[in-house]
Amino acid sequence: MKKKIVLLSVIVIVLILTIAVIYFFTNSNKSERLPVTQFPSAPADTPFEKINSDIIHSESQWTTNNTHDAEIIKVDDWYYTFSTDYKVAGAPLPGIQIRKSKDMIHWEFVGRVFEELSEEAVAWTNGKTSTYWAPDVIELEGTFYLYYSVSEFGTRNSFIGLATSSSIEGPWKDQGPVITTKNDDDKTVNAIDPGLILDRDDNLWMVYGSYFGGIFITELDKSSGKQKNEGEEGTLIAQRQSNDYEIEGPAIMYNKKTDMFYLTVSYGYLEDTYNVRVARSEDIQGPYVDYNGKNMVDISDESFDTGTKVLNSYTFNDDTGWLGTGHNGLLQDGEDYYLTHNARAGEDLYWSHLHVREIVWTNDGWPVLSPERYAGKPKEKSTVTTENLIGDWEKIEFIRFDDSMQTSTSLSLLKNGKINESDSKDYWEFEDDTLKLYWYAPDEAQGDYWIDEVKVIPQWDFEKWQPTLVFTGLKQDGTAIWGKQMINEKE
Repeated sequence: MKKKIVLLSVIVIVLILTIAVIYFFTNSNKSERLPVTQFPSAPADTPFEKINSDIIHSESQWTTNNTHDAEIIKVDDWYYTFSTDYKVAGAPLPGIQIRKSKDMIHWEFVGRVFEELSEEAVAWTNGKTSTYWAPDVIELEGTFYLYYSVSEFGTRNSFIGLATSSSIEGPWKDQGPVITTKNDDDKTVNAIDPGLILDRDDNLWMVYGSYFGGIFITELDKSSGKQKNEGEEGTLIAQRQSNDYEIEGPAIMYNKKTDMFYLTVSYGYLEDTYNVRVARSEDIQGPYVDYNGKNMVDISDESFDTGTKVLNSYTFNDDTGWLGTGHNGLLQDGEDYYLTHNARAGEDLYWSHLHVREIVWTNDGWPVLSPERYAGKPKEKSTVTTENLIGDWEKIEFIRFDDSMQTSTSLSLLKNGKINESDSKDYWEFEDDTLKLYWYAPDEAQGDYWIDEVKVIPQWDFEKWQPTLVFTGLKQDGTAIWGKQMINEKE
């Protein structure tokens, strides 16, 4: 009897080991899933709609819809965005839209800063403006300072104005123009697209400009909110060769850890090729240089396309993607940094949404963006292991000289450390949160390999509506690269 029991036990053990071996080999290139608590939770019960004609005339249901040029500020426990008035299939109203959110995911419509254009705005633009553009807002000693643009489209007949309020939701008092430009004046800048930033010593600066003349920065008086040296143009910090090459929507953030200022601008056309570029400087007035050391004011033939591209129109598999991903805002919230931007639905570019993305910092101090929209933080600190990365991925590269929609390609990280093929000379390594992809190029690369260095983070997959791992970083030549793990929840 004992022999039978022993024999039966041996058989059971052999069966278990056999099943384990079969499972190991059939799943050797599948991703081990992190515990659910280490991913962001689902942002909603069902995916967010890109297009919904039923809400066109219902502002209370707009959420992220009909948002353009949004800037973001945190007040107490609320996040607020102020944006250019926009409406799909309809004319925009004169005012600046205000939205608020507790989590930067679910947004509710608050109202508008203004109900009508000021007489001064109408007169300055020769009666050829219909709304205020591209606002930014900052809080100084309990007062909110909101800067806005008015412009006669396609001209330098523009001005940046100021409104103030003791409450972030208003009412707002118009304080008139801060800086003005005219076609026939002696300036080169176009006075639109203000962005506010405090320097290391808490001095207030405004970065601004668009197309004509490039991007400038000027110091403001913190007590009045107006220019410290009235009428000056400021310092040129970014430009392009001509108006045939777009540049606008500037913003600046400061990172205390790197002790650097980071300038973001948008290139391309707002409906489709809009893309975000970044450069950095030790001084708030520049010079700002990109990843490859190119100065943002350089307009030589060799450097006409400066700026490290970190965001571009894109599409992952099984999705129509997003166009016009530009005109960003910046937010520092404690130790975390975020970027907001426009995004137009790939199937209908007139539907413009607000996107919020987490900024991730590379090991050498450059800001890159999450491939997925912000869906909150995991409930517990995430620990990603090498085994978690094994499997199939989608990869997108933002080529600097191609601003069209970028599509994803396949990437496989194999258990034996190779990429795509088991006998490949391309390989990958992972340590802490940094993934390195080594691409064999013996006749081109120093040390025989090009190296892509990216950060891995758990995110919510908005395209497949499930948790996943993503990576973001820069290739060795400064090209931004995104990745998203392809997980089949039915496996």
